Amino acid sequence: MTDRAGLAGGAAAVDVDFDVELVRHLYRFERLTNEHAPTTGVWIWGRPGAGKTHLLQATCAAAGDRGETAAYFDLAAGLVPGVLDGIEAVAVACLDGLELVSADPAWNAALFRLYTLLQEARGRLVVASGPAPATLEFALPDLRSRLLAADVFQLHELGDERLVDALQRRAAQRGLELSADAAAYLLQRLPRDMHTLCHVLDRLDDASLAAQRRLTLPFVRTALAQRVESE
Repeated sequence: MTDRAGLAGGAAAVDVDFDVELVRHLYRFERLTNEHAPTTGVWIWGRPGAGKTHLLQATCAAAGDRGETAAYFDLAAGLVPGVLDGIEAVAVACLDGLELVSADPAWNAALFRLYTLLQEARGRLVVASGPAPATLEFALPDLRSRLLAADVFQLHELGDERLVDALQRRAAQRGLELSADAAAYLLQRLPRDMHTLCHVLDRLDDASLAAQRRLTLPFVRTALAQRVESE
C-alpha cells in the first residue's frame, strides 16, 4: 500500500486503489470531505462491518485528491499518544477505533490538544467508533463535550441491493462485467464488509485475467472454491 493522501509520519498508509467515488455513492460522505464545513469534528459510528474504516480511508484519499495532506490512524494497532505530535499540520486527521482510547488519560490529553490545534488551523478531525458517541466514557470532560458537538453519522450495514451495486461498480472500474447473480453469490459466501468484498473481487479479477474468463457465476463459484482449498 502506498501513500496516496500525503500521509503524515506515523500514520497508516491508504490504499492507492481506494475507490473514493464508490464510497461517495454508498455513503454520501461529502460533509466529511468538504474543507468548508463549519465544524472541526466528525464522528462516525456503527456496528462492525458497517464500513467505518472504508469511509475513513476514503476521507483521506479524497483529501489527497484535493492536494491536501491527511493522516489515518488505526487505534487498534497499539499506538502511543505521541504519534499525534505534529498531526495538527494536516488538513484531515482520521482516527479509527476511538472507544479503545477514550478512557485513557494520556490519549485524552493528546486528542484534546490535536482537536484544539486543528480547530485553530481550520483542519478536520474525523473519528470512528463502534459504540454510540453518548455511551463512551472519557477521562477528560472537555474532550467529550467537544467531540459530542461534532457532526455525528451512524453507519448502517448496506443491504443486498446496494452491496451488489457496489461490487458491480468496483468491477466496472476495473474493466470487468460482474453479473448480478455472481455478485449475489459473493454476498452469500463472504463477510459482508466492503474491505473483504473488494479484496476478494480484486483477486477474482486476477484469476479471470489469468484464465481469460468473464466473472460469471460458474467461474466465481469455481474460483472461490479454489481459494478456500488453498487457504
